[in-house]
Amino acid sequence: MFIQPWDAALDDAEWQAWIAEGHDFGILSVNGPPGRAPVVVPTHFTVDGSALLVHLARPNPVWETLEADPNVTFTVTGDYAFVPGPWRAKPGTPATDGVPTSYYAAVQFACRATIVDEPEAKAELLRRQVAYFQPEGDHAVVDPDQPPYGRMLPGIRGLRLDVTEVRAKFKYDDHKPVEQRADTARRLTERATGLDAPTAAQQRRRLDRVGVWKA
Repeated sequence: MFIQPWDAALDDAEWQAWIAEGHDFGILSVNGPPGRAPVVVPTHFTVDGSALLVHLARPNPVWETLEADPNVTFTVTGDYAFVPGPWRAKPGTPATDGVPTSYYAAVQFACRATIVDEPEAKAELLRRQVAYFQPEGDHAVVDPDQPPYGRMLPGIRGLRLDVTEVRAKFKYDDHKPVEQRADTARRLTERATGLDAPTAAQQRRRLDRVGVWKA
C-alpha cells in the first residue's frame, strides 16, 4: 500500500481508535502455492492485545499454505467515497480541470500466523470473539464438551495473527487547502450516498486534528 506523507496516520492512536470504532471486518491475504495466486479470505476479527483473532472453516484453502509460510497480511478498509473531479479543482481554475479520486481509510497488518487446533484453545478463541460481537451474553456456553459448540468445533480452526508491522492510510486530501477540504466534507454530507457521511466525518476529524496541532 503506497502512502503519501499527507495520507499517513497522524499517530498510532489514530488508527487504533479507528479500528476500535467498529471496523472489525477485513481481508486475510495468504501466500499461495508456487505459481498460483494468493489466497484471500474476507472475515471478521477481534483484537487481543497485539494480535488479531480469526477462525475459519477447516476446508478453507488457507491452511496448507499457512503451514508452509505463516507470514500474512490482514487489511481493513472503510469510510470510503468517490470524489468527483469538479470538487477537487484548484481555486481559480475551471471545475472541469479537477481530477477525481477516492477517499478511504485503510489499515494493513503484517502478521505471523499461528494455527489454533487444540479444542480448549479454540473454545477460548471463540469465547473472546463472541464476547466482543455478542456482549449481551445471549448465547450458549462455548465448551468443547457441550452442545452446540462442542460438536461444531472440529469443523473450524483458529488463527492467532501476531502483528509485526502496521501501515495506516487516511486518504482525505490533506494536502489540499483547508477551505477546499471543508467544502468537500460539506458536499459529501449533502450527497449522502453510500459511505459519504462517515467519509465526511473522517475528513472533518482530520481537519480538527491538524488545526489543533497548528495552534
